Amino acid sequence: MVKNKFVSDYQINASKKIVFHYLSTASGLEEWFADEVKINEDKVFIFDFDNEDHYARLASLRNNAHVKFEFFDPKNLEEDDNSYIEFKLEENELTQTLFLKVIDYSDGYDDDELVAIWDGLVSKLKEIIGG
Repeated sequence: MVKNKFVSDYQINASKKIVFHYLSTASGLEEWFADEVKINEDKVFIFDFDNEDHYARLASLRNNAHVKFEFFDPKNLEEDDNSYIEFKLEENELTQTLFLKVIDYSDGYDDDELVAIWDGLVSKLKEIIGG
C-alpha cells in the first residue's frame, strides 16, 4: 500500500516540558492520542485505537524537543517501510512561540482526513494543557 506523508504545525501556548510529557509518555499519550497506551516488557508501546492494538518502537527521542514512534507488525518484523509518527517541538526565537510539528507517515487516509484527524487530536491536547 502507498504511504502518505502528512506534515502540519500547530501553535501551542504552553512550556516545552509540559507538552513533551504528553508526547512521549504512555500516560500522556493516553490522555489525547489513543484510547489506551501500554508499554510491554520489551519497551514496545502498544497503542489501542478503537479496540485494535498498534505496536510501535520509540525510534528516537530528544528531551523536550522530539519524539518518533515507528509502528510495526509483530507478525511481520521484516517490513522495511514502516509507518511512523513524529512530534517535534520548535520555538520561534523572536516571538518565543512554541509550535508542535506533526509528521504522520502512514497509509489508509488522504490529506483531508489527516487534517481533520490531527486538528481534532491537537485540539484535545490543547484543552488538556490549557494551551
